Amino acid sequence: MSRYEFKLPDLGEGTVDAEIVEWKVKVGDRVKEEDAIVDVMTEKATIEVPSPVTGTVVSTTGEPGDLVPVGAVLIVFETDAKAPAKTVPVDATPAPAAKAAGAPPRAVPAPKAAVASAAPKQNAPPKSGAQPKQVRSVAPKPPASTQTSAQRVLTSPLIRRRAREAGIDLTDLQGSGTDGRITQADFDDFVNRAEAKPKTAAKATAKPTGDDVEEVKVIGVRRVIAQRLSESKRTIPHFAYVEEVDVTALEALRAHLNAERQANLTYLPFLGLALIRALVDFPQCNAHYDAERGVLMKHRRVHLGVATQTPDGLKVPVVHDAHALSLWDLAHEIRRLADAARDNSATKEDLTGSTITITSLGRLGGIMSTPIINAPEVAIIGVNKAVLRPMIADGAVAVRLMMNLSSSFDHRFVDGYDAAALVQALKGYLEQPATIFI
Repeated sequence: MSRYEFKLPDLGEGTVDAEIVEWKVKVGDRVKEEDAIVDVMTEKATIEVPSPVTGTVVSTTGEPGDLVPVGAVLIVFETDAKAPAKTVPVDATPAPAAKAAGAPPRAVPAPKAAVASAAPKQNAPPKSGAQPKQVRSVAPKPPASTQTSAQRVLTSPLIRRRAREAGIDLTDLQGSGTDGRITQADFDDFVNRAEAKPKTAAKATAKPTGDDVEEVKVIGVRRVIAQRLSESKRTIPHFAYVEEVDVTALEALRAHLNAERQANLTYLPFLGLALIRALVDFPQCNAHYDAERGVLMKHRRVHLGVATQTPDGLKVPVVHDAHALSLWDLAHEIRRLADAARDNSATKEDLTGSTITITSLGRLGGIMSTPIINAPEVAIIGVNKAVLRPMIADGAVAVRLMMNLSSSFDHRFVDGYDAAALVQALKGYLEQPATIFI
């Protein structure tokens, strides 16, 4: 009898770790070679990992929601082999040293991809009072005589702080800078890729604690949402501005166009076009802030993020070069990207690169809201529901269709006056919708 340590293989280009979704076996189980042993989630897919050998499970590493680094021991088997065996990477041949020691087990079959995913940034604040549990890393501890992981990594103090606050192990990142230094782009890309995890991996492991309380482990996409929004709220001084808009004329135009083309236009494409027009005079609101370099990058092109509620949580698909689209083309792209975000067919490009975001709660929009900025952007425009209200118009009481815009701005780079002026310009376009097309 001998023990076989199976280490987590490289499951795809750029993979540095995988999140455990569900163990198919437990300690003491007898498994055959190629039997499914665990489902793990990478940034690209949920993958069913097969057993490399026939044997009995001695131990497993991690629970659902835990991150296991590539190369760390995932599971240990007791086999009938005469000599101790070490894991062989997926689709790889044994190293020369392994050949000299004896004939190791044959190469492990390639894991089977179970569910493809694409996902993404989230902009929905965590429920009031909810505190997400930080995911545990099950990486082996370094010897006491060595430096800590964070000390060995080459990067800036700012990224170290952001990683510490977000619960990210910097040794999981691959730096593209000199001598492997982790840059701001490397860090942001790592966080963005983590958002592409599918809902299947976010199966909450519920732990009953009595008749009145149920503990739900925060993992997968929901964990990434919590980390990003916490970071945004913690590091960005939000300035909120709310204004009411008379959309009576806009509703009349929308109803006319829908009847004429038998279409289903919502307010979002009109709002998107109006925002694009208004941003011409307020370029500081169509911007990214590069915290590492201390640079505000004002974009000439508008890549419009549209926050979308999905079964996985809130995602932000992006209409690239929205400024170049007509009303109908913009409406089509918003609808296409929203559907792709909901059914997990959106690509990474579909979910990254926005320069400013619109968020809407639709019919649940309420009177006002305080949307959280989609970092590294500096502004977000929120839409509340339209309701009929008595208003004073031309000296008389009239029933008008009113809608509130609830917007947030990064007060470090957008002064209150400029934020208010942008929203007022947006209001002007929406109240006189013909001017959107002039």
